[in-house]
Amino acid sequence: MEILAQKIGKDLKMGDVITLEGDLGAGKTTFTRFLIQSLLGPETEVPSPTYTLVQTYDLPQGTLWHFDLYRLNDPEEIWELGFEEAESTGIMIIEWPDRLGPNLPKKHIAIRIQMGEDDVRIVEVKNG
Repeated sequence: MEILAQKIGKDLKMGDVITLEGDLGAGKTTFTRFLIQSLLGPETEVPSPTYTLVQTYDLPQGTLWHFDLYRLNDPEEIWELGFEEAESTGIMIIEWPDRLGPNLPKKHIAIRIQMGEDDVRIVEVKNG
C-alpha cells in the first residue's frame, strides 16, 4: 500500500481526484495516510476524517482535501464541506465516493481496495 501510495502521490497535480472504494477496514485511510506522508513527510499526522468528514493539508502547490463521506446522509451536504472550492483549487481524495451520487467528478482515478487472504490487500486502479 505504501509503495503504491508513493507512486501515485508523486504524479499528483492540482485538480486531480482520487476516489477510494472498499469495505470498512480495507485500508482506504491507511492508503491516504501513506500518500499524504509521501508528500509532506513521514512525521505528518494524518487522522481519519470519519467524524469531521474532511481534513485539509497544505502542499507547496496548493491544498489537498481528504474527504471521508461514510457518514454523509445526502449528496447535497457535500457543498457545506467546501467541495466546490476543493474541485477548483485542490487535490481531492474521496473515501466512500458512492455517497456523492451525481456530484462525483467525471474525471478521477478510482481505487478499489479489497481484503484478500492473510491480510493481503487486492488493489484495482483505473481512470474513472
